[in-house]
Amino acid sequence: MTRPGTSLFDLRQPSTRHPGLDAARGLAVVAMVLGHTLDALLAPQVRDHPWVQSYWTLRGITAPLFLLVAGFAVVAALGTSPESAKASFFRRWQRALLLLFLGYLMHWPGWDTVHALGWSEELRARLFAFDALQSIGVSLGVGATVLVLARGTWTRAAALAVLAVGIPLASGWAWTAVTNAPVELRQAVGMPGSRFPLFPWAGFFFAGALVAHLLRAMRPGWPQGLALMVLGGGLMLATSRLPSDWSPQSAWLVAFRVGQGLLVLGAVNLVPQVITRPLAPLGRTTLWLYVLHLPVVYGWAGIAGLAGRVGPVLELGAALLVGLTLLAVCYGIALLARRIRRSGRSMDGQSRRTRILPVNGALRPGQRT
Repeated sequence: MTRPGTSLFDLRQPSTRHPGLDAARGLAVVAMVLGHTLDALLAPQVRDHPWVQSYWTLRGITAPLFLLVAGFAVVAALGTSPESAKASFFRRWQRALLLLFLGYLMHWPGWDTVHALGWSEELRARLFAFDALQSIGVSLGVGATVLVLARGTWTRAAALAVLAVGIPLASGWAWTAVTNAPVELRQAVGMPGSRFPLFPWAGFFFAGALVAHLLRAMRPGWPQGLALMVLGGGLMLATSRLPSDWSPQSAWLVAFRVGQGLLVLGAVNLVPQVITRPLAPLGRTTLWLYVLHLPVVYGWAGIAGLAGRVGPVLELGAALLVGLTLLAVCYGIALLARRIRRSGRSMDGQSRRTRILPVNGALRPGQRT
């Protein structure tokens, strides 16, 4: 367990990686890969089992947790300098554009579908389906901009609070406002059938950013895990006293899931690190695992995945084994790709170090131009 007064998140220290956040990502990515695999392969009679139904209910926190942690991480990685948000602005926008590109690429239906449908609204609805990566990408770009423009502690807190609370509350109005807009905009803002529209899903991102900002402002010595548990428990208590609303543009649903997500983050921060440490490496390859497993499970570009080739015919044990195997294979590919990338960077750095300028008009022995 972390020492009193310390935190896995280390929100007062500038860092690009936080063990607690990586562990939370790792937990979410395991639930995501297994959930997608079970969804594609479980036989109908197995889906009715009480344990499976309970898992489907718990699995609802997976996507909100991803967005919540993404927003939390943007603020947690900031340094103490007032210029830290500005220094990371372009890097964060590059990341946002990458997420948008990958998100739309994952929905490429293949040339056969393009030729069959033509440039129709049905094709555009498939091409521009707004998924989790796009929602995180747009939120990340907007969040990076807000952090640059809102510089003061309370100014920044107010701006993040407006987005965290306002986006879910305005979701019903936003969906109505774009009713007659092009399908690309309707997919992004919100429409029936859109899976992760900005309204209300961006609310999870900015809720995470707001909580991280408030924790950074806390007096040293406060156990941040306990603070997260208190915040999460308070939200869960508040939503329990309100009429439940599970509609896709529900502000109540956002508050309920944010409360669950904060409880998960608090638990990850409070349990012994020996439990959470194995999840952190998975959390550091979340994007790789997401992009690699989806085509295998659901197919891509007209090529059938497990859902089309095998279908919902497996028992629970067999489906879990397939999911764990898929997770392990994708993780192995991600590690290999990262190692190759680091090796390339190391070779580039070494090459640059060998190209040095003459000293006093001459080269040192063994140096090259």
